[in-house]
Amino acid sequence: MPFVAVADIKNYIGKELGRSEWLTIDQERINQFAECTGDHQFIHVDPEKAKLTPFGSTIAHGFLSLSLVPMLMEKIMIMPEGLKMAVNYGLDSVRFIQPVKVNSKVRLVVTLTDANEKNPGQWLLKAKAVLEIEGQEKPAYIAEPLTLCFV
Repeated sequence: MPFVAVADIKNYIGKELGRSEWLTIDQERINQFAECTGDHQFIHVDPEKAKLTPFGSTIAHGFLSLSLVPMLMEKIMIMPEGLKMAVNYGLDSVRFIQPVKVNSKVRLVVTLTDANEKNPGQWLLKAKAVLEIEGQEKPAYIAEPLTLCFV
């Protein structure tokens, strides 16, 4: 992850920070997520039944694709120099725009949208995270993750 002087963080607001590598969402990942969460809805785990839906195949759980934010953001999101720890502070919003079909490739585009010092040594960073699907005009989702950084 790139580190930035605390005094310079606000200079990044409104700037695209980067794009992750492409990641293939295969059936094994979808099945593992279903196992972890107990969400075994057929649209995710039954390829034969899913073929008969308007999607034509299984699709990733929305929360599976959303759970990729920390991993895909790790090498992109700026962090203040002297970082001791960063924690997930939640999401301001998330909109699922279209499903991620099995074997699709996705990547995250990250833009810093806000940065505020909540308390001395505690910075709240807000980003816009767009999960693109290779070959698709519309993204899978647009989310606004919040990260609380302790310096």
